[in-house]
Amino acid sequence: MRIRNAMTALGLVAMLASAGYATTAAAAPAATANSATETIKTFDGDYGVTSDNGFQLPAIPIQKVKPQFRRQIVEYKTDEAEGTIIVNTRERHLYYILGNGEAMRYGIGVGKQGFSWSGTAYVAWKQEWPNWHPPKEMAVRRPEIAKYVDGGMNPGLSNPLGARAMYLYNEKGQDTLFRLHGTPEWASIGTAASSGCIRLINQDVIDLYSRVLPGRSTKVIVIQ
Repeated sequence: MRIRNAMTALGLVAMLASAGYATTAAAAPAATANSATETIKTFDGDYGVTSDNGFQLPAIPIQKVKPQFRRQIVEYKTDEAEGTIIVNTRERHLYYILGNGEAMRYGIGVGKQGFSWSGTAYVAWKQEWPNWHPPKEMAVRRPEIAKYVDGGMNPGLSNPLGARAMYLYNEKGQDTLFRLHGTPEWASIGTAASSGCIRLINQDVIDLYSRVLPGRSTKVIVIQ
């Protein structure tokens, strides 16, 4: 399939104030791509048991994941530079631009209605097996996680940020509080289940993490 829709980007931050996320917007430049894509290569064999930094990630029953949400290289025409990340929340896909008309495509889970956002940002920094610090506003909605607001949840197989996290900042250098991160909940990929961040299967976020160089040159475009 090829993506032919012109993308007009909105400001970064359409989250409700009650979600506790940043409210500083950043305008996104227009971008174009082709919406129907043709698969060049698939990676169904990369979802087995994975040993990583002392943790043993369980195998993903990949046949239970819809084919369009499994990692694959696809044809993707865009004017964006190699290394750009384009997140299409409507399609539930994240594209890492490889150049030469190709992209690595990953299935994603996105924010629930009312927690969605769009615009441009950049990957300011990234972390392997991160701690999780939920915002206070989230703890009000979910009292059972209040103990993690200050101390954080230690890295582990049940940590909501999974095996990797990439932290998105706006053009002013401010933390948006949005992340690209892993998840132990592989069945949520392809759904709107998170509180706003973009989640990937752990094996996929490890692959994406290895490709991303933090800095302003690593642009992230999020399309609704």
